[in-house]
This record gives sequence, C-alpha cells and structure tokens, in this order.
Amino acid sequence: MQIIGIGTDITECLRIANMIERHGELFISRVYTDQEIAYCSTRKAATQHYAGRWAAKEAVLKALGTGWRRGISWRDVEVVSMPSGAPVISLHAGAREVAESQGIKRVHISISHARSHAIAYAIAEGE
Repeated sequence: MQIIGIGTDITECLRIANMIERHGELFISRVYTDQEIAYCSTRKAATQHYAGRWAAKEAVLKALGTGWRRGISWRDVEVVSMPSGAPVISLHAGAREVAESQGIKRVHISISHARSHAIAYAIAEGE
C-alpha cells in the first residue's frame, strides 16, 4: 500500500457553535450524518465534537485532492466511532466514487479538539 494523499484542517469551535446557533437543525442535518449527530449530541462538549468532525471532513477532501467539487456533499464523508472510541472514515456517494477512481482503499483519520479549536489529519491509502 502507498500514500496517495494527505490532508489536514483546523477549525474554530466557536465558528461551528455560531453556525449551530444561527441555523440549528438545518445546518446540522446538512453537514452531519444521523450517526454523527447521535454521537456528537450525547457528548458533554458537543460543539468540540461537531468541530472535530467538520475538520475531519475537510481533511479527508484534501487527502482525496478534490475539495468541495465533483458532486461531493458534506454527508458523503462520515466519521464513524468504533467501540474503542477510534474514529474511522466511511465514504459515500460522490466521495466514494472519487476514492475508487484514484485507487484509494482506506482513509485514516486522527482528530483532536480542545475548547477553542479542533484539528484533523487524514491519510488516503491505496495500491
């Protein structure tokens, strides 16, 4: 296996909090999958978790080399939490098609957050 792409993103938690406050459920349901919403909404620092997933989605798109184009939507990149707590990326629709066309088999992700910022780092791996 080889590294096909890398991506990183840092997001201000306050920015995500403001988006949630301003647009509410419309924003949340447009950006996050049902599973991501269920995970984040049950956390004590929900905004930090939403910000971490936002950063992860941005980092993954950078690793894919696409940005927000080629018919990719926010919900096409999903952060799934394993029972251990480790985040795993699941690609859907347009994001999956781009990954498959580039021979990407897996996207590794690391997410970290604090009160003010969340950061994510993604590595796209393929043959």
